[in-house]
Formats: sequence, C-alpha cells, structure tokens
Amino acid sequence: MPLSPDDQSRIIEMAWEDRTPFEAIAHQFTMQENDVIKFMRQHLKPKSFKLWRARVSGRLTKHIKLRSDEVVRGYCPTQYKNR
Repeated sequence: MPLSPDDQSRIIEMAWEDRTPFEAIAHQFTMQENDVIKFMRQHLKPKSFKLWRARVSGRLTKHIKLRSDEVVRGYCPTQYKNR
C-alpha cells in the first residue's frame, strides 16, 4: 500500500529523531530498519542521507534493546514546547 505524503513525512521525522527507535517506526508503519534505510535513501538528497546514516549508525537510542533504562521518553523534553 502506498504511503500518503503525511505518512512519508512522519517516517522521515521519526527516523531523524534521536530517541525514536526503529521499532516504533516498525510498529506504526510496518517498516523494519532496512526498509527505513531504503526509504530514507529514496526520499533524501544524497548528502542528507549520508548525514542521517552517520547520525543514527552509532546511536544506541535508535534501538530499544540497546538503549539505557534511563531513556523513558520517545522525545527530548524541549522538543514539543508550546510557542
């Protein structure tokens, strides 16, 4: 099933967020980590994709099994401030 533009935007947003694990994307959009990587490669400019891969490659918070027990939120406390 093709993804709507809103869903595509949300996947990209979730993939860029440091504290949103790949498992959350899999749960919401049935895309495994490899699928997300392919998706990001198709939807980002080459330079942006390289920056994203470098950012998430060593990030433990992108995998539920690797993250610290201290990480209890899916987002940074300053991320969703009312303006």
